[in-house]
Amino acid sequence: MIIETLQKELNISSWQVKRVIKLIDDGNTIPFIARYRKDMTGSLNDEVLRKFDERLKYLRNLEEKKSKIIERIDNLDKLTDDLKKSILNAETLVELEDIYRPYKAKKNTRAAIAKQKGLKPLADIILKQDVERPVEDIAREYINPEKEILTAEDAIEGAKDIIAETISDNSDFRKKIRQNTFHTGKIETKYKDKDVSSEYEIYYDYSEDLRKIPPHRILAINRAEKEGVIRAKVTVEIDDIIRYLSRHVLKNKSKIPEKIEYNRFTTPIIKDSIKDSYKRLISPAIEREIRNFLTKKAEEKSIKVFAQNLNQLLMESPLSGKTILGWDPAFRTGCKLAVIDRTGKVLDTALIYPTEPQNKISESKKIVRGLIKKYDIDVIAIGNGTASRESAEIVADIIKNTDAEFIIVNEAGASVYSASQLADEEFPDFSEGERSAVSIARRLQDPLAELVKIDAKSIGVGQYQHDMNQKELGESLNGVVEKVVNEVGVDLNTASYSLLNYVSGLNKTTSKNIIEYRDNNGSFTNREELLNVKKLGRKTYEQCAGFVKISDAKNPLDNTTIHPESYDATEKLLRSLGYGLDDVGKENLNLDKLNLDEISSKLNIGIETLKDIIKELKKPGRDPREDMPKPKLRKNVLSIEDLEEGMILEGTVRNIVDFGAFVDIGVHQDGLVHKSQLANKFVKHPLDIVSVGEIVNVKILDVDIQRRRIQLSMII
Repeated sequence: MIIETLQKELNISSWQVKRVIKLIDDGNTIPFIARYRKDMTGSLNDEVLRKFDERLKYLRNLEEKKSKIIERIDNLDKLTDDLKKSILNAETLVELEDIYRPYKAKKNTRAAIAKQKGLKPLADIILKQDVERPVEDIAREYINPEKEILTAEDAIEGAKDIIAETISDNSDFRKKIRQNTFHTGKIETKYKDKDVSSEYEIYYDYSEDLRKIPPHRILAINRAEKEGVIRAKVTVEIDDIIRYLSRHVLKNKSKIPEKIEYNRFTTPIIKDSIKDSYKRLISPAIEREIRNFLTKKAEEKSIKVFAQNLNQLLMESPLSGKTILGWDPAFRTGCKLAVIDRTGKVLDTALIYPTEPQNKISESKKIVRGLIKKYDIDVIAIGNGTASRESAEIVADIIKNTDAEFIIVNEAGASVYSASQLADEEFPDFSEGERSAVSIARRLQDPLAELVKIDAKSIGVGQYQHDMNQKELGESLNGVVEKVVNEVGVDLNTASYSLLNYVSGLNKTTSKNIIEYRDNNGSFTNREELLNVKKLGRKTYEQCAGFVKISDAKNPLDNTTIHPESYDATEKLLRSLGYGLDDVGKENLNLDKLNLDEISSKLNIGIETLKDIIKELKKPGRDPREDMPKPKLRKNVLSIEDLEEGMILEGTVRNIVDFGAFVDIGVHQDGLVHKSQLANKFVKHPLDIVSVGEIVNVKILDVDIQRRRIQLSMII
């Protein structure tokens, strides 16, 4: 069943499913499978493979739970062929729980207590609906003062509790009511205190169809409810549900199809039980399930957006070959500065007080100009936090008549890094402010290398990230970081522990051991030397070797993404065309118009692997981030007061959410391009139009200086 389900959900062939399962079970990582086993998987990409892995774990967990439930019900001697079939056909954990519900041991429910008092037979009699005398007469037989059943009414009330729970436990009823509620119900919100103003005022008296409400509104409602601002509930037409339950629980005694004739003695009792079952047991449970379902879907959507934003952020083009001054802005505590050279090495640090309350502007300008001259600084990277705008104005004045430029850098997470153990180890003698300044400079110089040091959840390119399942969010974002690190590759002789830790096959131990080996033995000269590293065996080497590069290796293939397992085939290919390893990457290397089928057969290597080898031989060591937009540097600065409706400006997309994109136009406060203003067409999601880091032209639609809000449009 797992194979068929994965095949259908991912729209792939059964042979692909079987091969991927085997590759995963054999201990291969997703990045390794995606890059080096294309011929085995039919070129399934990283995204599909990660979804495959996630669903495989879910489905295996589902199958395991099915086996346990079948065993438990069998031990109760209540397993029938139809029940077993229903369990085996369950497609979700929710559906499985519905089926198992009647057989789960229940403690302290009203029905369980009634059963302990011996009222189950009375409930069965009432549900059978063929009595010919008042139920009160039958109920008197169950009076038992020792069990606190003092009257016939007491016995009937207990039986009604049992009937209500029996109705509630019916999996078919629950499934139908859940579907009905979801498709016809609404979510309604009401304020708790209308006199309290908040960002959630839209939800003070709000209603929307459950099946239409967008994910970001679900998360907003959840947050507002959690903060005690509103009350939220699911509403549905109850009468329709009661009629549905009545049709299926009440038995028609009439022999005439058009006529309805219910048992006059049991029907009132059963009707009461139906209403109680729905209102007390089914409705609250269904409401929880639906809200959990909507929340989970909203979280999945939000996590997906966060992941795509993070992927784009990590893939931003590095500003290499520049000497950079990192500027961590602040007011009272002063602005922390750090100068890094073209390799990221820290050359100098400083602390200045150009902002309130000290306002030591002249002294600060003198210090910064001195640093620019001394180190020939190319770019000043200013963090976008508190005092960013004031700092940018000062910097714009400082760099007049110099070749230096500046840029505002998203500093989200820099303070997290500066207080971390990793920062302590890297800069034991630096203050947290100095570490933040270094981080700001380095994340401009090489965003990926610096951002991997920070918990991905702290980077700030999502929405409502603190309100969702942190474990799932963390796993998804770590998967993105792993994907990007392996897509870009790392230099084995310069990569930090943080980078190495995301390389396919490596972990904390092997990453530290690589650095220890490098410190003790000097630079790696070839990939195979990795096998000398402690606790790094053949399997780990297989998984990681293609993702680490050695820029000055004797064998030029060690500076490519070509896997060592394909070196022999690569050299044979070169020789067959009259080339050698010395020709790798040179202009004379002509690999166009080759007969791939013929070469593939001759070298006994897959077509997809062969294509990748040829591509890499043409441009060895190529960084895929080179194709991304370059950071937009500036010489002057605008303020929000300078903005006027209709102005056309250039900006950088900083964050993307369900309802639009936030664009940095250089005034400290990002402007919002609502998704309706992204293009002259219907936009399903902003990610279809823009990406984080993209340079875009925008028009000012509206500026609210008091609320610091800027409305932008890309429809120019």
